[in-house]
Amino acid sequence: MSLSVGIVGLPNVGKSTLFNALTRTQNAKAENFPFCTIEPNTAVVPVPDPRLAVLADMVHPQNVIHATVEFVDIAGLVRGASKGEGLGNKFLSNVRECDAILEVVRCFENEDITHVDGSIDPLRDVATIENELILSDLEIVEARIGRISKVARSDPKLRPELDALEALKDHLYAGNPARTFAAIDDEVLKPALQESRLLSAKKVIYVANVDEAAIATGNSFTEALKDHAAKVGSECVRICAAVEQDMSGLSDEERTEFLSSYGITESGLDLIIETAYRTLGLASFLTAGPKEVRAWTFHRGWKAPKCAGVIHSDFERGFIRARVVRYEDFVAHGGEQKCRELALLREEGKEYEMQDGDMVEFLFSH
Repeated sequence: MSLSVGIVGLPNVGKSTLFNALTRTQNAKAENFPFCTIEPNTAVVPVPDPRLAVLADMVHPQNVIHATVEFVDIAGLVRGASKGEGLGNKFLSNVRECDAILEVVRCFENEDITHVDGSIDPLRDVATIENELILSDLEIVEARIGRISKVARSDPKLRPELDALEALKDHLYAGNPARTFAAIDDEVLKPALQESRLLSAKKVIYVANVDEAAIATGNSFTEALKDHAAKVGSECVRICAAVEQDMSGLSDEERTEFLSSYGITESGLDLIIETAYRTLGLASFLTAGPKEVRAWTFHRGWKAPKCAGVIHSDFERGFIRARVVRYEDFVAHGGEQKCRELALLREEGKEYEMQDGDMVEFLFSH
């Protein structure tokens, strides 16, 4: 499954530094001037999953393969981007291709790093980005209304979509993102939304980028951002991108000691990756054998045949049934054989809804 999260924010908030840390590379530049990142850098990042290491110790596979999330480092946005300011249209088109938005917000003071607006104000920065996304969406919605309004006069079937688009336009004009529009999931809006991929309809994760002093406890800036995220139904992760980048070359043991020195136990990067995976509504089913132990990505709510198709389309077309055992049972009882004896290994059919942590073997006809 190809799912991507766009890293966005104003210039000089730490996007590229965060990207470097996420990918454990130095491929994205991190300079103290706007628009350093012009072409989006893309990297596929493994989702932390300690279950895989446990399974690998049990079955000794040739390979261990994690589920992944794709992160895209996108050029800094400025006020007026929806009208082409800065890298405006290029930025917005890159965001449109992503499934969710990781919005990096500067929550630290540093006179040596300029801020595009001259001062630190997380809520103002968030409003700037949100307004540009909404304004861009307004143009798209108005353009679609213009295209179908004349046709709707002679084709009553288009009237419900036109009415829904007019209501959405009013919602956007009021300064509200599309994701808070009550009828956003209405069937009549699907054609428009699938075609336009509205920017403000995408889910947002806020990343409060702090300095070293605020890693463990946060500060007034992070509290304001956290409160805002809670009000709009989004998640907020606190991170010091510079520190995370410094850890990129360390071993697991060294990383643990490094984090401990700052009074924290989990890397901010791991939190971001896990939060992105969860925000996209994703989960993992697991397979374990001599060739590989692997986490496979699926959308929560998918049934067994569709999950089988994640491995290979033939598995979905020829699906017969799935042999499923919970990861916890597999580990607690030392493997499949004992689970079978205890009737913990189940045979599930086409209507079975896959759960995170299911260990599965698909049976299919060729």
